[in-house]
Amino acid sequence: MVAVVDNDKCTGCETCVDICPAAAIEMQDGIAVVDADLCIDCESCVDECPAEAIRME
Repeated sequence: MVAVVDNDKCTGCETCVDICPAAAIEMQDGIAVVDADLCIDCESCVDECPAEAIRME
């Protein structure tokens, strides 16, 4: 499993960047991007995203 961002829902608030314990998320052009190799499947970003733009796949 890895976190996946829905680009249409992402508001660029950076909450996921701040909450990710593995530093697996960065902002690119105002949208969150997950590095699948660094993601530890903790789902912290899914729980904290105010736009509900992140899911696990």
